[in-house]
Amino acid sequence: MPHTPYPSSYYAASANPVPARPELQGEVETDVCVIGAGYTGLSTALFLLENGFKVTVLEAAKVGFGASGRNGGQIVNSYSRDIDVIERSVGAKQAQLLGQMAFEGGRIIRDRIAKYNIQCDLKDGGVFAALSAKQMGHLESQKKLWERFGHTQLELMDAKRIREVVDTDSYVGGMLDMSGGHIHPLNLALGEAAAVESLGGVIHEQSPAVRIDRGANPVVHTPQGRVKAKFIVVAGNAYLGGLVPELASKSMPCGTQVITTEPLSAELAKSLLPQDYCVEDCNYLLDYYRLTSDNRLIFGGGVVYGARDPSNIEAIIRPKMLKVFPQLKNVKIDFAWTGNFLLTLSRLPQVGRIGDNIYYSQGCSGHGVTYTHLAGKVLAEALRGQAERFDAFATLPHYPFPGGRLFQVPFSAIGAWYYTMRDKLGI
Repeated sequence: MPHTPYPSSYYAASANPVPARPELQGEVETDVCVIGAGYTGLSTALFLLENGFKVTVLEAAKVGFGASGRNGGQIVNSYSRDIDVIERSVGAKQAQLLGQMAFEGGRIIRDRIAKYNIQCDLKDGGVFAALSAKQMGHLESQKKLWERFGHTQLELMDAKRIREVVDTDSYVGGMLDMSGGHIHPLNLALGEAAAVESLGGVIHEQSPAVRIDRGANPVVHTPQGRVKAKFIVVAGNAYLGGLVPELASKSMPCGTQVITTEPLSAELAKSLLPQDYCVEDCNYLLDYYRLTSDNRLIFGGGVVYGARDPSNIEAIIRPKMLKVFPQLKNVKIDFAWTGNFLLTLSRLPQVGRIGDNIYYSQGCSGHGVTYTHLAGKVLAEALRGQAERFDAFATLPHYPFPGGRLFQVPFSAIGAWYYTMRDKLGI
């Protein structure tokens, strides 16, 4: 079977050492088979192991191969659609429960890092940057909304104040969330995988799930083996493929692009982001950036609908970086890569159960670092018979993309163009 390595990226080049994890050979039995060793799968496995379950994790490539090991590395609270949107859709009672969970994922990440001594360059502080008065008004409303759900580590920033945390003239203001922050995302995943194994969990890499035999005693097949389980957790997200056909029609893989500069001088790095916060702007198709532990700038943005790989990532992202930081015009780009996330029409995650024993969570819609860690806890709770929080997600309404899979890409691209024009015009 072919070996699938990590894609070339700054994260892969700076990853912590890891043990060999051989592919599955033969038949094994377990309580729970988790498909996918990204954040959702690893978080679920950890919570299950901590509660006495026997867990086997199947990974088609390597731990954190997908979005978990390629993202911007930012700890951002709430969901891709905020709590007020949820409230208008499902009512106050369900929104209250989802709102209470909206800030839990970041706490879970910090708990994991501390409990299992994960070395992933955790830094506190995340900035939402406004490019217009309209966006600043949205941040003012968002602060009130989040505070209504008990989240108080927030500071609104005017134009003068935001210049103290990011050296650019691009923004009219912003909001600082000190419970946000940033990490080396692949090293977080690798540390969580080591935690899984420390509790007796087993992870098989290079072991894609190719078929699921459903029924009272489900079986997951790989090219060289199979796993007999009481429960299955499907956590493949944008890299699931067609394994579970009913999950494909209501979601679409999308690509985002990231570049990383050569190491900057300590003085230049400090001048760009003096407090070492991460930043994302408030556009519909947003840009995001942060410093690494070795003083590089990671800058990402843009969306490619349908998850096609652009031929020249640097040509797409470098102009965005220079618009924010023209002082980097002579800086070399050392790494450029793309990674896929899974978009839903509602931009809210899809959580549910197929039959009595197959559980899933997918469709973070670009807001996955914190949500996936929460999802692992919620899925583990459901397998233990505590389904209230699971049901709050599972009953969110979801719809197929108009026109089916054939029209997913053009439909989404037209929608993105509309919102991008609104951002540019400030309306």
